[in-house]
Amino acid sequence: MSGIQRFALVLAIIGAINWGLIGFFRFDLVAAIFGGQAAGFSRFIYALVGLAGLYCISILFKPDEELERSPQPER
Repeated sequence: MSGIQRFALVLAIIGAINWGLIGFFRFDLVAAIFGGQAAGFSRFIYALVGLAGLYCISILFKPDEELERSPQPER
C-alpha cells in the first residue's frame, strides 16, 4: 500500500471517529480543536477528510494484487 493510500485511510478513520463522536455525544472534535465549524482551518480539515474518503473509494475497487506489497527478502 502506498503512502498516499495510507494517508487517505488515516484521514478517513479520523473522519469516522469524528462522526462517531458527533453521533453519540454531539461533540465535534475537529471544531473543538481548530476553533469551531466555521473556522477556516476546520473547514480545510473537513475538506481534506472528504477528499480522502473519495480517494478511498478507488482503493476499495483495486484488485488485491495491487494493494499487496512485494515480499521482502528473507535474511
